[in-house]
Amino acid sequence: MRSFKRFSLVVLALLVAAAIVLFVLENTQPVALLFLGWSAPQLPVSVCVLVSLLAGMMVGPLLAWFMGVRRRLK
Repeated sequence: MRSFKRFSLVVLALLVAAAIVLFVLENTQPVALLFLGWSAPQLPVSVCVLVSLLAGMMVGPLLAWFMGVRRRLK
Protein backbone atom coordinates (compact mmCIF):
# COMPACT_ATOMS: atom_id res chain seq x y z
CA MET A 1 0.00 0.00 0.00
CA ARG A 2 2.84 2.36 0.84
CA SER A 3 4.53 1.89 -2.52
CA PHE A 4 1.21 2.53 -4.30
CA LYS A 5 0.88 5.87 -2.49
CA ARG A 6 4.41 6.81 -3.52
CA PHE A 7 3.76 5.77 -7.09
CA SER A 8 0.53 7.79 -7.16
CA LEU A 9 2.33 10.84 -5.77
CA VAL A 10 5.09 10.56 -8.39
CA VAL A 11 2.54 10.21 -11.20
CA LEU A 12 0.59 13.21 -9.89
CA ALA A 13 3.77 15.30 -9.65
CA LEU A 14 4.72 14.35 -13.22
CA LEU A 15 1.25 15.29 -14.47
CA VAL A 16 1.42 18.68 -12.76
CA ALA A 17 4.91 19.29 -14.16
CA ALA A 18 3.74 18.31 -17.65
CA ALA A 19 0.75 20.66 -17.38
CA ILE A 20 3.03 23.54 -16.36
CA VAL A 21 5.42 22.85 -19.24
CA LEU A 22 2.52 22.72 -21.72
CA PHE A 23 1.11 25.96 -20.31
CA VAL A 24 4.46 27.72 -20.71
CA LEU A 25 4.95 26.41 -24.25
CA GLU A 26 1.45 27.45 -25.35
CA ASN A 27 1.58 30.98 -23.92
CA THR A 28 4.69 32.56 -25.41
CA GLN A 29 3.08 35.78 -26.69
CA PRO A 30 4.92 38.79 -25.25
CA VAL A 31 2.95 41.31 -23.19
CA ALA A 32 3.96 44.53 -21.44
CA LEU A 33 2.20 45.26 -18.16
CA LEU A 34 1.54 48.74 -16.81
CA PHE A 35 0.68 49.13 -13.11
CA LEU A 36 0.45 52.49 -11.30
CA GLY A 37 2.72 54.11 -13.85
CA TRP A 38 5.34 51.38 -13.58
CA SER A 39 5.98 49.61 -16.86
CA ALA A 40 7.31 46.06 -16.83
CA PRO A 41 9.45 44.76 -19.67
CA GLN A 42 7.80 42.58 -22.28
CA LEU A 43 7.58 39.03 -20.99
CA PRO A 44 5.64 35.98 -22.17
CA VAL A 45 2.11 35.65 -20.81
CA SER A 46 3.05 32.43 -19.03
CA VAL A 47 5.76 34.20 -17.01
CA CYS A 48 3.33 36.90 -15.89
CA VAL A 49 0.73 34.33 -14.86
CA LEU A 50 3.22 32.11 -13.01
CA VAL A 51 4.78 35.09 -11.17
CA SER A 52 1.35 36.29 -10.07
CA LEU A 53 0.46 32.75 -8.94
CA LEU A 54 3.66 32.50 -6.87
CA ALA A 55 3.05 35.97 -5.39
CA GLY A 56 -0.45 34.92 -4.36
CA MET A 57 0.89 31.73 -2.83
CA MET A 58 3.20 33.82 -0.65
CA VAL A 59 0.77 36.63 0.21
CA GLY A 60 -2.15 34.34 1.11
CA PRO A 61 -0.46 32.54 4.02
CA LEU A 62 1.02 35.82 5.26
CA LEU A 63 -2.43 37.40 5.41
CA ALA A 64 -3.84 34.33 7.17
CA TRP A 65 -1.01 34.48 9.71
CA PHE A 66 -1.57 38.20 10.24
CA MET A 67 -5.29 37.71 10.83
CA GLY A 68 -4.56 34.89 13.30
CA VAL A 69 -2.14 37.08 15.26
CA ARG A 70 -4.65 39.89 15.25
CA ARG A 71 -7.40 37.63 16.64
CA ARG A 72 -5.15 36.34 19.41
CA LEU A 73 -4.32 39.89 20.52
CA LYS A 74 -8.00 40.84 20.99
